[in-house]
Amino acid sequence: MRNSSKYLALLSLILLFSCNMSTTNLSDKIVIAHRGASGYVPEHTMESKAMAHAMNADYIEQDIVLSKDGIPIVIHDIYLEEVTDVALVYPERSREDGRFYVIDFNLDELMRLSVHERIDLSTKNAVFPNRYPLKKTSFRLHTLEDEIELIQGMNKSTGKNIGIYPEIKNPGFHRKQGKDISKIVLQVLTKKGYSKKSDACILQCFDAKELQRIRQELGCDLFLTQLLEFPQSLDDLEKYASFADAIGPSIEQLIMESVGKSLQEKKEFIERAHKLNLKVHAYTFRRDQHPNFENFEDLLEFGFNELELDGVFTDFPDTVVSFLEN
Repeated sequence: MRNSSKYLALLSLILLFSCNMSTTNLSDKIVIAHRGASGYVPEHTMESKAMAHAMNADYIEQDIVLSKDGIPIVIHDIYLEEVTDVALVYPERSREDGRFYVIDFNLDELMRLSVHERIDLSTKNAVFPNRYPLKKTSFRLHTLEDEIELIQGMNKSTGKNIGIYPEIKNPGFHRKQGKDISKIVLQVLTKKGYSKKSDACILQCFDAKELQRIRQELGCDLFLTQLLEFPQSLDDLEKYASFADAIGPSIEQLIMESVGKSLQEKKEFIERAHKLNLKVHAYTFRRDQHPNFENFEDLLEFGFNELELDGVFTDFPDTVVSFLEN
């Protein structure tokens, strides 16, 4: 019996060691609420952000563009007509290309607009027809500062420490309009207590030159994510690692055979990123859109356990939080 006890104790130690040696520690993974809880409430509304906070996302995303009076507004695009009723409220304010630009309206004018589910401009139908009913309820645009105050306020009242994940949108366009969006956004973030890597803020951008400028010229010490629109080479990773802390590839880059490299090459790309101390936060995981997978859970299993992603942007933060907890 004494030997049997020794064997049982040894077996327990082996099992414990095996668990600790697992290649993927899911507890270290983060859930980023993509435009808030946008699978349930229209994207980038305050209601969507409050819902994402209640769902215990680790970070809540803010896409940022500037108004005419230089105020950071939370909206995904430099255009308004896909998510607001701007064409009804200001029918004569489009440019020659027929588009309505956020930067052509001051804050007071933008606050008059009603926000709705994203529409396909060619059909005028909702991009995701099974989500929140189109053009129901009166949602509004808001500023970056307003949203930060909401999240910080909910953190205080709930005892949570949910972070923000702002994206600087189209800095080149803003520069042509005479505005330095990066400087303005950094001023707001600093004012609200986000200035160093230990703060609960991750700043992201698709423009690599601009992100490098943010780090080196503007002296930003926040955690930075280089978003990737197209498949990248290993040499690109070396460059990004010189100024960024993470990369953000799209889900299509990682799982679609028609995009770029083989699965093995994609896995090697992520492994190389990790060796360069770059986290990998992939976008966008949707419960109602999971290409190449039978269900959303299979996609999450593949992303976290097969590819060993460090985090995902998702329209359904509650589902991903539940997946990681279980």
